[in-house]
Amino acid sequence: MEPHGRDDPKGPVLHIVVVGFHHKKGCQVEFSYPPLLPDEGHDSNLLPEEWRYLPFLALPDGAHNYQEDTVYFHLPPLSGDMKCVYGVSCYRQIEAKALKVRQADVTRETVQKSVCVLSRVPLYGLLQAKLQLITHAYFEEKDFSQISILKELYDHMNGSLRGSALEGSQVYLGLSPRDLILHFRHKVLILFKLILLEKKVLFYVSPVNRLVGALMTVLSLFPGMIEHGLVDSSHYRPKSSVSEDPSLAESAEEFVSVSVTDIGDTSSESDWETLDPSVLEEKEATEGKDTAADLTDAFESKPGTPITVQPQSGSGQGVVPGLVSGLEEDQYGLPLPLFTKGYLCLPYMALQQHHLLSDVTVRGFVAGATNILFRQQRHLSDAIVDVEEAAVHIQDPELRKILSLTTADLRFADYLVKHVTENRDDVFLDGTGWEGGDEWIRAQFTLYLHSLLSSALQEDNERLLADYGAPFVTAWKISHNYRVWYNNKHPAMAAITPGHPFQGQYSVADVKLRLSHSVQNSERGKKIGNAMMTTSRSVVQTGKVVGQSVGGALTSAKSAMSSWFSTLAQPAAGPPTEPATEAKP
Repeated sequence: MEPHGRDDPKGPVLHIVVVGFHHKKGCQVEFSYPPLLPDEGHDSNLLPEEWRYLPFLALPDGAHNYQEDTVYFHLPPLSGDMKCVYGVSCYRQIEAKALKVRQADVTRETVQKSVCVLSRVPLYGLLQAKLQLITHAYFEEKDFSQISILKELYDHMNGSLRGSALEGSQVYLGLSPRDLILHFRHKVLILFKLILLEKKVLFYVSPVNRLVGALMTVLSLFPGMIEHGLVDSSHYRPKSSVSEDPSLAESAEEFVSVSVTDIGDTSSESDWETLDPSVLEEKEATEGKDTAADLTDAFESKPGTPITVQPQSGSGQGVVPGLVSGLEEDQYGLPLPLFTKGYLCLPYMALQQHHLLSDVTVRGFVAGATNILFRQQRHLSDAIVDVEEAAVHIQDPELRKILSLTTADLRFADYLVKHVTENRDDVFLDGTGWEGGDEWIRAQFTLYLHSLLSSALQEDNERLLADYGAPFVTAWKISHNYRVWYNNKHPAMAAITPGHPFQGQYSVADVKLRLSHSVQNSERGKKIGNAMMTTSRSVVQTGKVVGQSVGGALTSAKSAMSSWFSTLAQPAAGPPTEPATEAKP
């Protein structure tokens, strides 16, 4: 992160802005300090053309359904020497009758306003914490003409943030990978790989604070991404006038004509997250060119040896301008140049920005939306992430195949899930502990990416890369971020051991892991699970009728279920399965 020293006259905070909802004019800027336009006053409604969407981002769709909310958003730079402008907005509403001073244009029963900070630095959580306190105090005045507190906020933020290194815990405040893994489980790794491929990814949920929290937490798993990787993430050109864009109105009509029930029909989409055990052996055989014997020799492992993933030491890692990417990079060439050259990061998108989804200058995006109209036009996105349901919906069968998790990937994801869930009720609950905590999780993803990059640099690396998924690696190698990274020298990569952190010979434990993964996450698996539960209840009832104890009935049900799973877990053909073993990283 670029330090803002004492000789920087501008400071990290650009503006404090108040956005309100006018009963005739809609969302509009009511106050800005300093003024958004130099020749205008603090109470001007005028905006720079590049920031014409600011009112709609600060006061989001459906805000009236919530007493308060928080929005993270990105604005384009106003000039060539500027970078992405990071916005944090705190929204609240208050009953009009509670105001001490009620202005003439207040005609509705409630007054809705947002207080925003526009910043040069991506300190979302830190800015939010300070802004929430001031927003609360501003509303408690019950007189919105009292703007001195907002000017004081501007001076305070620039005074307290100026000269700080803006690293570490400050950057990640409020972003919890623990909560993300508890909710999405193994699908966090699918999201990670999906973004590496620079696909069009749309997150969807309400309210906005939950949306932006999930999206930015996923990005925080990419080393250095929040600190240094978003500076070019909002380079887009707004339409000259929303009212002059007839396609938006036409699109809105199209949106409404799509039945909401259509979205729920995703049974054919969710099976891609898993692999049927019957084809497990076949898939594993095709992932590499080597035979099972070769793999056993190459990845020696001792039964009972725990799989551990240790992070690379972060000491002495400085950042320098990347010769190719233009980003501030560490000695490993990270962050990867994902959000450059038209690949956008928009934590929250207003409906007025809908045209960006099909803009020819936008090659992809990671964006968030709360309006169902975005979600209904599924053809404009490669993947829709339903945060509420922890589901990743992908239409393209080929992309689903590319993102299928390998056995090594499943081991990695299972390792994370177990560490997080096992420690959820103790000192790690707040995410401040090490093993199983937020920083530990980020360290695991750092190692995963380091190992992937190191494997890509090796000669005759097909076997190493097969553990990440051959189709995935093939698609990733033609991405912009990989080609830029590969065409630069990163001497520190020589210290990274190539190969998947969870490489190792195949075992019965892997069959059980994939079977569990399948039952939990495919539609077919869920139906089987429900049927098993129904069978169990029937056995209990039968036991009561014939005088059998409930305990005995349950034992019979469990025994039947165990036999059924054991049958499914057996390979279709081939030599006897080796005893369960675990691999070293």
